[in-house]
Amino acid sequence: MGDHDIDFYESEDPIWNPALLTIPMPGIRKMVNLASTMEDVIHLSIGQPDLQAPPHVVEATVEALQAGQTGYTMDAGLPELLEALSDYYGERYARELTPDNILVTTGATEAIYLALTSTSSAGREFIIPDPAFMLYAPLVRMNGGTVKTIPTRAENNHQLDPQEVIDAIDMNTCAIVLNSPSNPTGTLYPRETIEAIVEEAAYRGVYVISDEVYDHLVYDDKTYPSVLSCCSDLDHVMVISSFSKTFSMAGMRIGWLIASQGAIKKLRRYHMFTTTVANTPCQWAGVAALRGDRSFVTNMLDVYTRRRDRVVELVDKTPYLEGYKPEGAFYLFPALPEGINGNNVALRLLKETGVCTIPGQTFGESCGNALRISYSTSIEQIEEAFRRMIPWMEKQDFE
Repeated sequence: MGDHDIDFYESEDPIWNPALLTIPMPGIRKMVNLASTMEDVIHLSIGQPDLQAPPHVVEATVEALQAGQTGYTMDAGLPELLEALSDYYGERYARELTPDNILVTTGATEAIYLALTSTSSAGREFIIPDPAFMLYAPLVRMNGGTVKTIPTRAENNHQLDPQEVIDAIDMNTCAIVLNSPSNPTGTLYPRETIEAIVEEAAYRGVYVISDEVYDHLVYDDKTYPSVLSCCSDLDHVMVISSFSKTFSMAGMRIGWLIASQGAIKKLRRYHMFTTTVANTPCQWAGVAALRGDRSFVTNMLDVYTRRRDRVVELVDKTPYLEGYKPEGAFYLFPALPEGINGNNVALRLLKETGVCTIPGQTFGESCGNALRISYSTSIEQIEEAFRRMIPWMEKQDFE
């Protein structure tokens, strides 16, 4: 960890807003920083696609730049992209959407930031599965809200019990945050789970904020059950996605938020005060991604399916790891034996074998005995990683 990290996280300089203390030092950064000082490291840690963005998407960006498309767009986004998104989602989920239901953001991260910070305040409670992507809880807490977690387990494929979520709703519940397929577990919630939660939330006047960035990384020919296909209207939902995972456009930073027209109006004003507008040439790339050839997505699914199947087999052969078969994204979140500190295991594994994984504690409090394994890397790298990991695990004494 560099000195600047220590300054930020441990300094008591009175200039800083105390709310910054709710932001943890990300476990991902710790591991990747340490790995960068070492040689011959294999990363099972990276949460972004390793495939190149499709050529027609890259060309559209270059063409936009050469055509002088370097100014601001409308605050809600490029009209052509809003149109393409409303057509695309309208067709995909057979529901009426207009450009006024959509706000284009700087990646899904800004969309998540807007959704959570605009609704969180003192006394408001957010129900979040545990483990979950590490952005959600700190954003709620920074704004005075509280988090109620619903733990999930590897032995149940990290599925969420909808009844547990419904039972957790009380007078203070403001919103339920869903992420399916999930980062870090790769779990896909079935339609029944989403429908039960969305229906009860609407009845109780509770928002459902659904992070759907992995909505195209769904395996085994399953139909993706989006919140958009499970709600009768958009009055109590916000759906978030982006081009980052679907078209390997992570660094191009184009995401969006879909909600009722009233909610989008409010969020547009807030968005003007955060990032003003998203990257203009990359919004044109988004138009090309949606309107052009989509065979890239099919090919990517084939590649990831092979990797997923192999990682599942290798985890099964690894002592002390309890795996399962993820149905989406490119993560597996196997459990170590109860009571084992995943932080220590991940650190020792990196230092002694050069394999970089992410400790479970990064993603929540109920999963300190887990590791996140990302398979957004080649089969060769995956094979080599487990060639090192399996003998190392065999030597441990975790009982």
